[in-house]
Amino acid sequence: MYRLNFTLIWRHFDRLWDGLLLSLELAVLAIAIGVVIGLTLAVWYVSGGRAVRTAISAYVEFIRNVPLILLVYLVFYGLPTVVDIRYSATTSFVATLAVYAGAHLVEVFRAGLDAVPRGQLDAAKAIGLTPWQRLVDVRLPTMFRISLPSLSNTFISLFKDTSVASVISVPELTFGAQWINLNTFRIVEVYLVTAGMYLVTGYVLLFGLRLLERHFKVER
Repeated sequence: MYRLNFTLIWRHFDRLWDGLLLSLELAVLAIAIGVVIGLTLAVWYVSGGRAVRTAISAYVEFIRNVPLILLVYLVFYGLPTVVDIRYSATTSFVATLAVYAGAHLVEVFRAGLDAVPRGQLDAAKAIGLTPWQRLVDVRLPTMFRISLPSLSNTFISLFKDTSVASVISVPELTFGAQWINLNTFRIVEVYLVTAGMYLVTGYVLLFGLRLLERHFKVER
């Protein structure tokens, strides 16, 4: 009968802890870059012509319908064979996850921009604000507050998606668990501890983001 023994897991726990910190760092970097990509393309989509909307829609549909792990392989293994470029596994994954996040956030921000009450825009126009001022001072702040719950959910999903980085040997949490498993053969114990770390961290992030959402909640 298999007997649980966590002794070896605690002995190598530093690998899991360091991996967790790296996972969080990857998620933060990806969401930060993804927000820039998503917001820029969302603004272009709602204000651009048909060709611009078609190109952005093509990007969104491609990224959202291709598995993340395949995108990781394409960027890390495929792109350097086509273009003379070299980068680390971590840089490759951050870039891939950011592009992946950006495609999802385009739709989040586009919906948020469309949800801004028409009365606010008409009032801003009536007092003489330029289109740029209406965007920056009226539309974007309201859009941010409307989109915050979806943005929070995207960040939580990205944190879990960082586990995919293990396939290209980025030493995040799942990779650390795999290393411990290969060196201790305590399969059940290491993955139970790893699952608990993902679970607890996810709930802590969720709690913090819900407080932020409550602070910026749009009163209807």
